[in-house]
Amino acid sequence: MKKTYQDINAKTIDRWCLEGWQWGKPIDMPTFKKAKQGQWDVLLTPTKVVPKSWFLPFKDLKILGLASGGAQQMPIFAALGANCTVLDYSDHQLNSERAFAKQANYDITIIKADMSQPLPFGDETFDLIFHPVSNCYIEAVKPLFKECFRILKPQGRLLSGLDNGMNYIADQNEEKIVHALPFNPLKDEKLFAMCEQEDVGIQFSHTLEEQITGQLEAGFILKDLYEDTNGMGRLHELNIPSYIATLSLKP
Repeated sequence: MKKTYQDINAKTIDRWCLEGWQWGKPIDMPTFKKAKQGQWDVLLTPTKVVPKSWFLPFKDLKILGLASGGAQQMPIFAALGANCTVLDYSDHQLNSERAFAKQANYDITIIKADMSQPLPFGDETFDLIFHPVSNCYIEAVKPLFKECFRILKPQGRLLSGLDNGMNYIADQNEEKIVHALPFNPLKDEKLFAMCEQEDVGIQFSHTLEEQITGQLEAGFILKDLYEDTNGMGRLHELNIPSYIATLSLKP
């Protein structure tokens, strides 16, 4: 059976984690203990921490970490008293969640699933969805936003990290514009081969129009946003934003 691009991405991320990928490193126990004392921060994008005002009171809050495996954010939310579920398609990221939860002695529901497919939850299940930068690994994002709206309770919140497309136009050194948008390896064999050769997984650009309109069409109300850079590289040095984070509410 031919591998899907989703399977390729899952295996690629598993390998990155074994190689020390920064988004695959779990927090440590001192960080967990500080969170239990109320000292904490989390990221949706590479460098800027999420404002505390974007969250709801954590006690018994039902949170879904959407493509948020790796034990970086869910342990923080668990330490703050939330009832956490994490969904990811990477075995390594989910194993990290499982191992840290056992070490820190808290419960978490761990689901392996592909977010490009309907999410395996009932309507109005969660109070908050935490979705760090990851939809660049799926081709279509509007169906995902509709699923997020469906599984959130009324007055629920969607916190998302979104790529704005800048990372897909430049060469590896981020010095020359070499690619047109949209960046879609499934529609360009040369791009697909380049992604495999450069070991970046199969990634897709998504416009802000597509992502913001996708949330609005799903029924969300956009309440706040901020921009962020890659945290490294030439685009970062030139202070060129590559990401936005959004706070959206379900009425």
